[in-house]
Amino acid sequence: MKLIRFKDEAGARWGRLEGEQIEVTSGMGGEVSGETVALSRVQVLAPAEPSKIVCVGRNYIDHIKELGNDTGELPREPGLFLKAANALAENGGNVQYPEWSENFHFEGELALVISQTAKNLTPVEVPAAILGYTCALDLTARDLQKTDLQWFRAKAADRFCPLGPTLETQFDPTDVQIRTLINGETRQDSRTSFMIFDVVQILTYVTRYVTLERGDVVLTGTPSGVGPLARGDTLSVEIEGLDRLTTHIV
Repeated sequence: MKLIRFKDEAGARWGRLEGEQIEVTSGMGGEVSGETVALSRVQVLAPAEPSKIVCVGRNYIDHIKELGNDTGELPREPGLFLKAANALAENGGNVQYPEWSENFHFEGELALVISQTAKNLTPVEVPAAILGYTCALDLTARDLQKTDLQWFRAKAADRFCPLGPTLETQFDPTDVQIRTLINGETRQDSRTSFMIFDVVQILTYVTRYVTLERGDVVLTGTPSGVGPLARGDTLSVEIEGLDRLTTHIV
């Protein structure tokens, strides 16, 4: 089932996407109300309502190597950082190239949205805590990442986390292809099976320290192939079994 968040004359709402029609629901993951609206008549929003966006860094071995961080042992626990809700951007939207950065990078990722308050999850509890999966971009001002104490400007600036367009509720993240394209040219091409820490390990680890709330977003890391963006670029993140995410750099 595909869940979609959208905006029309009634405001921001949720629904289930069936072809070109949206069956309106009573909130995120709620029951259908009986009302339907045409997809063509709404503005699609990022499919999440987070209090926070938790991100995992250096979760693919090939990405660790390309950043020059492979001189020691592999990470023994997930490396975490945060984005805030201001970083969300919708599918098909524009992201302005930051005037304060000279090295703006893309990182395509698999993301998930939390379905319920989650604390100290056990592995068997993880599937029920996930509302659905979607595509994401972790946009990064790489030059500022080297000077920020907590990567605040580099990772959490406005619209630095395009997400969507839909949430897929029936999805196995174990071993699917993940690709990022710029202007139609493939730049990242990997599989989620190359993650160092899988989704279960990530969520059990995160919720040991932080309570995840309904609507929160978790990004699971990026494979190798990250690189700089230019004004005018169109990015696409394609994950096998999910709808494509597209973002324009202006």
